[in-house]
Amino acid sequence: MGKRGKNLTLLDEKSIFIGEDVVLGDGVVIYENNRLEGKTVIGDGCVLLPNNYLKDTVVGANTQVHFSVLEEACVGERVSVGPFARLRPNAVVKDGAKIGNFVEIKNAVIGEGTKVSHLAYVGDADVGKNCNIGCGVIFVNYNGKSKSRSIVGDNAFIGSNANIVAPVNIAKNTYVCAGTTITENVQEDEFVIGRVRQEVKQARAHEYLKEVR
Repeated sequence: MGKRGKNLTLLDEKSIFIGEDVVLGDGVVIYENNRLEGKTVIGDGCVLLPNNYLKDTVVGANTQVHFSVLEEACVGERVSVGPFARLRPNAVVKDGAKIGNFVEIKNAVIGEGTKVSHLAYVGDADVGKNCNIGCGVIFVNYNGKSKSRSIVGDNAFIGSNANIVAPVNIAKNTYVCAGTTITENVQEDEFVIGRVRQEVKQARAHEYLKEVR
């Protein structure tokens, strides 16, 4: 039988399922429609907002999870997860990080204080601390035959809509501009931009719109 800590708050017991082996710390608050299964451990002071599914997952103290799926993951202290995030097996999220809406983490490490705020996929990667992973960033880990791993150093900024094509190493203190596809290693303090230059065809929009309409 799993341990139940002191001052546990279940806001709607009828809609909450807690498996026999689940461990709950002190001062945990669980909202409606949560399901906790397997060897899940919830640390002291955690808040599970509505509509989560956690299985065989460890969650550190004072972390908040909202409307998300966590399976065989390890989440540190003071982390914010969700809403609508998915942490797949071997996802490790360290203290103070943020995993935002529509973010998927798989077999990857997210360093302390790093933000992956929205609409990103981080698979088979090691991301350092205090990084920014922008909206729409994809870690391209599969070539159709095999999967490869990428590494991102501390304090790196990965701009929106970037593709990180594994295997590559992006060193610490680097800046990858929005829309860039990374296929080669990036050295410390490098500024990387790789996208097609914008072309403007003046007074041509009406012709195209006439065709598509």
